[in-house]
Amino acid sequence: MKIAVCAKAVPEQARRIDPETKRLDRSGEQTLNPFDANAVEEGLRLKGDAAEAEVVLVSLGPQRSLDALRKALAMGADRVVVVTDEAAAGSDLVASSYALARALEREQAELVLFGQQANDSDGAVMWAAVADRLRRPLISQVAELTVSDGAVRGKRQTEFGYDVIEAPLPAVVAVSDAINEPRYPSLKGIMGAKKKPQETVSLADLGVEGERAGESGSRTEVYALGEPPPRGETQRIEDDGSGAEKILEFLLERKAL
Repeated sequence: MKIAVCAKAVPEQARRIDPETKRLDRSGEQTLNPFDANAVEEGLRLKGDAAEAEVVLVSLGPQRSLDALRKALAMGADRVVVVTDEAAAGSDLVASSYALARALEREQAELVLFGQQANDSDGAVMWAAVADRLRRPLISQVAELTVSDGAVRGKRQTEFGYDVIEAPLPAVVAVSDAINEPRYPSLKGIMGAKKKPQETVSLADLGVEGERAGESGSRTEVYALGEPPPRGETQRIEDDGSGAEKILEFLLERKAL
């Protein structure tokens, strides 16, 4: 069985928006999205010791994303495919999901795994958009996952308890961070990751038209950035040794104590 895990390289430091481009600043160091590590771990668990099984990472991002994705290779994934193209810069959910879907169609994996969200945007909808483009069944928020007899069964978390949903393969599954505890890469795994196949493909390689990528293919636009609105009456207290007393006095004046 071939398992594709959609993984993303995200900023390692605090997130900030570039006021010029109105996009997330990705100039610093990047790391594997922690929620995707759960998807990688689940893919490796499902693969087990089956020699014919394969776990392939599929990602969209700049060339340097490979550095962050090598952690997943060190965990045990077999290879990585990164869709990297300057024309993809500024892609929103619509454009990104289209490029990812084309890359997944190329791989023809029986099972596609996602983490529940990316911690740089917290959108938690990419898996739904990709499943729709692939026309495959989707199970989200999966806390337990089994695959057998050409079907996938997921125990899904809901606000009222759990649902158990079964769907035929090929399918798309978004796992929650409660499904497992991602393993730490071993030294052997880290050294071996450098030798594993790391492929980059362009939008043209996937047959993605230029007008369907980047800002041209996006359907959302940021008009402006601004400071959050004030929260009402506030008072800044500098702690010069009497901070506690000043806070107490402030609360007493407003009869908050």
